[in-house]
Amino acid sequence: MSERIPGALWARSRIARIAALLLTIACCAEAGATGGTSPPWKLTVGEYLYDGYAGSDVNLRWRADDTSAWVGAYTDQIFGTQARAGADTSIDAGQYVQLQPSLQVASRGFVGGSLNMQAGAAWYVMAGIGRTDARPYFNLNFDPNDALTFGAGHHAADGTSYTAFVIADDRFHTGQRDWHANAQIPFGDSHATLDVMHKSGLSDVGRITGWGYSANWDWPTWFLRVAYDPYQNFSAQNAWRLAGGVRF
Repeated sequence: MSERIPGALWARSRIARIAALLLTIACCAEAGATGGTSPPWKLTVGEYLYDGYAGSDVNLRWRADDTSAWVGAYTDQIFGTQARAGADTSIDAGQYVQLQPSLQVASRGFVGGSLNMQAGAAWYVMAGIGRTDARPYFNLNFDPNDALTFGAGHHAADGTSYTAFVIADDRFHTGQRDWHANAQIPFGDSHATLDVMHKSGLSDVGRITGWGYSANWDWPTWFLRVAYDPYQNFSAQNAWRLAGGVRF
């Protein structure tokens, strides 16, 4: 029978491990930094901190023009391990309209996909739909997968972008909704992305409501992210996510 690590000791050990990992990523990124176009590969390593235990994920993404493909895996001692892969692209459907289809598969028989549309230029609107086969899936993006998306945004002349949108379950009658207010702010050759989220709906512990957020800092070859999600995946667990990565 395994012993439970005291909370303070467990947290310090996990934070030290994460700090060492992110420092290694940053050093590798700086050593391999080059000018020119954005590198095609992106490696992300993340840690999810729960109450007394943690999960880890690693994701390798390739991108060329408006098309991406990726593979990854998530693991924790409660859910287990799940491998996953996916692809997405953007298709011009007119002068001011883009279609953005995606497909993802995972072990345990999971298949999911989405289709989003964005219409406009400096000011734009967006709408989308996502569907899965309802097989077991550990959702890393914090939003319902079987849902509708509606939103609007603005690209300012100085490079700042603002978006507001809602992702709402329309399949399982849970009333689950995640509202997002998002801003991307440029700083020279880097930028920050801030997202504030309000969620509500039925969860594993009844009807809930809560606030979450994420903050990203992106440099040309490396990036850091911290996020907090109350009732992650509408479960009983609150989650912190710390992540870092490198482009190469």
